[in-house]
Amino acid sequence: MAPQPGIPSDSPTRQKLIRAGFRLFGDLGYAGASTRKLAEAAGTNVASIAYHFGSKAGLLEACARSVTERVGAVVGRPEDHGGLDPEEAAARLDTMLRALARFLIASDDARDMVAFMLREVNASGAMLHLVHDDFIGPKHRELCALWATATGRDADSEEVALAVFAMVGQVIYFRVGQPIVLRRLGWETIDPARAERIADILSDHLRAAIDRSRS
Repeated sequence: MAPQPGIPSDSPTRQKLIRAGFRLFGDLGYAGASTRKLAEAAGTNVASIAYHFGSKAGLLEACARSVTERVGAVVGRPEDHGGLDPEEAAARLDTMLRALARFLIASDDARDMVAFMLREVNASGAMLHLVHDDFIGPKHRELCALWATATGRDADSEEVALAVFAMVGQVIYFRVGQPIVLRRLGWETIDPARAERIADILSDHLRAAIDRSRS
């Protein structure tokens, strides 16, 4: 949801409410996250939700749109990569994979954002459709086109679509399954250096998958 007229999109209170929305909508769901709890988590008053978003539903929509903005800022908005050769296309896939891994695995903001999206995905509601139509669907098609250029496969094939989902899914696991990773490895946290090591492994897997798809 766009900011109310006259309210800047980077208003500190607006951003605090969106962060609170990620955490509480993700943990408690839409019904469980009352306006009082949201305001308390943001350190503001209940009236600020109506002021900035019109309603709790408006805050939910703003959270969903913020997901596309934040992830888009990391990996780029969907675009056409016509004219690339196979190695250039593979390199762009690798660059996006590494950027997504650094953000999702090591960013403090990513935990609540991913929890929010997982709940919306499971709910299969309007916010999932919004995020899919605005970003996930077009970005997936872009990645499929790059994969097809890198491998010589059909961009519209089920094989390529699944390969791209698998590539992204490996990154998401290291956020969703992070407690398991930490416990198994005896780590207290995944710092940027460890995130980079994981990104290197994911990059190796990507290159191997592309090579297999070329054969």
